[in-house]
Amino acid sequence: MGPNPDMMYFWLALWCYLGATVAACIYAGVRRPAVRGVVFALTLVGFLANTVALVIRSIASGHPPVTGLFEYMTLFAWAIVLGFLLLWRRKGLDLIAVFGATAGAFALAMASLFPSEINQQLIPALQSYWLWIHVSLAVLAEAAFTVAFVASVMYLIGQGRDFRGMPDGRKLDTVTYRAIGVGFPLFTIGALFAGAIWAQKAWGSPWSWDPKETTSLIVWFIYAIYLHARFVRGWSGSGVAWLSVLGYAMTIFTILGSKILGGLHSYGV
Repeated sequence: MGPNPDMMYFWLALWCYLGATVAACIYAGVRRPAVRGVVFALTLVGFLANTVALVIRSIASGHPPVTGLFEYMTLFAWAIVLGFLLLWRRKGLDLIAVFGATAGAFALAMASLFPSEINQQLIPALQSYWLWIHVSLAVLAEAAFTVAFVASVMYLIGQGRDFRGMPDGRKLDTVTYRAIGVGFPLFTIGALFAGAIWAQKAWGSPWSWDPKETTSLIVWFIYAIYLHARFVRGWSGSGVAWLSVLGYAMTIFTILGSKILGGLHSYGV
């Protein structure tokens, strides 16, 4: 097929996200509006390039970019940066918003480690719109969990310390709670329910205790415990922040674990 037509935009997005990361670190130190403007411009250009890369790949392959870890991580980066862009104008959250490109850069850097060839001939198990629903909703959920993770880490770093410009702890706790509140139902519907329907159609069984299915269930339980502790018990602070961090660590392991643990998901995502 020749060079992948989307890769030029993929690399442009990665370099823009990396540039935004450098500018964000500078902004964290100097807190100049002009530097924040540079962060926003680089993040936005990177996001647009990320979008174009996904669109071109979808047209070239004839299917949504949801098969294989390269496509998954590229879509994941796009959803992460979108989540942080939605925080950009929220008062008092400028320091968390500027680091959205950092998370996007990490996702694209991980994507670059996997084969990027465009596959127009999918195996039968991947030729299902339920797969597209399953992956798309799971990616959006995991992007929301990324926002919660960054807010939780900032909360834990700033706890009991007087860092200049660090967002208020209560606001960070609220961002974590709301992000998980968005991500949890998306994960429930997409990763679990839609995944079970797809598994039934692809493999003849909705649940087979595949390693990725098992780790996804563990992720669901961790965030369910977080929401129970936060909403029912009224807990806040470092305890639930650590639950958010734990849930995200398990989320990343779930995304990448199929390459280590094998199973039915080892050929794709």
